[in-house]
Amino acid sequence: MQTIYLQTPIQKDAIEALHVGDSVYITGRIFTSRDMGHLRIQGLLEGGQALPEDLEGSAVFHAGPVVEKEGEGYKLRVIGPTTSIRMEPYAQMVGELGVRAIIGKGGMAAETLANAAKYKYVYLQAAPGCAVQLAAGVKAVERVHWLDLGVPEAMWVLDVKDFGPLVVAMDAHGKSLYDDVRANARAEKARIAAGDGAGE
Repeated sequence: MQTIYLQTPIQKDAIEALHVGDSVYITGRIFTSRDMGHLRIQGLLEGGQALPEDLEGSAVFHAGPVVEKEGEGYKLRVIGPTTSIRMEPYAQMVGELGVRAIIGKGGMAAETLANAAKYKYVYLQAAPGCAVQLAAGVKAVERVHWLDLGVPEAMWVLDVKDFGPLVVAMDAHGKSLYDDVRANARAEKARIAAGDGAGE
C-alpha cells in the first residue's frame, strides 16, 4: 500500500498504478454529482447536447456540499460523501466520459468494477463523518451548474489541494476492497459455525 498524490486531469497510467488499499490525495479540479446530476448528464448525452464541463480525466465526488452565498460566488462550509450505490446504473456512462476517479462512500457493485477495469477508473472511499476535514482541502468554489435541481444535486466545480485522504476501494484491475471484506466475513462466519470460535 502506498500514498499517491494525483493532479487533475488524471492520466490513465496514474490510475493503472493504483491498487486497492492505496491512499490518495487529489489536487486540481473535482466535480460533485449525485442522482439527479447523473440523470441530467445522461439526458444531455442522449439528446446530443454538450455538457457544461469536460469530464475527461476528472474526479467526480458523490456529494452534496453545504455552501454559503458570498458576494457573486459561494463559500463551501462542509462536504461529505453520499451513498454511491445509487449511481451504479451510470457506471458505463462515466467510463465513456473519461472520468478517472469516483469518490463516495459505501462502495459500488459489479457493473462499476467491470467498467472501472474496461475504462480505467477507480472508486475512492471518502471517510464518512469527515466533512470538515474534506472541506479543508477545498480552496474555492469555481462555479456551479444546475442549481434548479437544488443545492445538493447541482454540479459544483471545486478547486482542491491535497483533497483527502481517500482510499482506493475499487481499482482498475478488477479488485474490490468490499469483495475482500465480504469474503473474509463469510470465512469467519463459517469458521465460527464449525466450532472453531474464540475461547474453545
